[in-house]
Amino acid sequence: MTTPPPPPPGPGPGQGPGSNGPGYGFPQQPATAPAPGTSGPGGLGGSGGPGAGGFGPPLGLPAAPGLPAAPPKGGGLRRNAVWAFVGAVLASAGWAAAVVAVPDLVSNDSSPRSLGNYHLSDDFCATAKPSRLLETYTVTTDSSSPSHHTDRTAALDSMNCSMSLKRTGGGTDSEYASVYIRADLHKAVNPAPEQTAGKELYRARGYQITDIPGIGEDAFFIYKDDGGSGSYHSLFGEVQIRDGGMTYYISYNASYTQGKANPPSMTELRNDLQTDADNAVRAMRK
Repeated sequence: MTTPPPPPPGPGPGQGPGSNGPGYGFPQQPATAPAPGTSGPGGLGGSGGPGAGGFGPPLGLPAAPGLPAAPPKGGGLRRNAVWAFVGAVLASAGWAAAVVAVPDLVSNDSSPRSLGNYHLSDDFCATAKPSRLLETYTVTTDSSSPSHHTDRTAALDSMNCSMSLKRTGGGTDSEYASVYIRADLHKAVNPAPEQTAGKELYRARGYQITDIPGIGEDAFFIYKDDGGSGSYHSLFGEVQIRDGGMTYYISYNASYTQGKANPPSMTELRNDLQTDADNAVRAMRK
């Protein structure tokens, strides 16, 4: 019995009619006769190469998966590199000139702000003395009142003052109050976003916020008279100021029993704290 001869080998993977070839997504072109002086398609042994004779991917694309791209003919890669370098130099020079002319181009919300003439003092109770409040109150003197601290660090300088107060001529415990004053010189960050967030937090918790024009870049008064326990009230007032990298605030806290004390009204408290705040930031610039 005669065994029939095996069928001729079929096209390899990706080599059939209309195939794109192994690993390529580019259509094959009809084969052409090799040019004189070449040994076959692609210029094997001659002057051809990937893309010669219409085979393989276009010039500049990988000749096989995982292999580097073939360089363009005629020194195009070298010319492109030179022009890319020249463009980078020109762009850098232009950016440097713009930075010198318009410094705000490189500033953002977190960049530190100027401190101007603001400076620290070793006794902030003296520098930021709340003279307007002290027309109504007397400072009670004990081991913790008045007290002041000044701290210096690379990123933040800070000073504060605290005082316990008693209404002048008052005869009941509900005539007592306290005041806390603080100023910070921010040398590493812009304090504006944090202050704005704090302002909105007060507002969300039911405090009344009143903007104060004419002092620094931003100033406002915070107020709340909390009478949640019947006749007993907790009173809070604060003025905050931001000017460049300087932040300042003066806080007033008091409690009183309705009908047994004479607490300041919202307008009176705002005027007192605003006057003392304005005087304090002026003194910090002297």
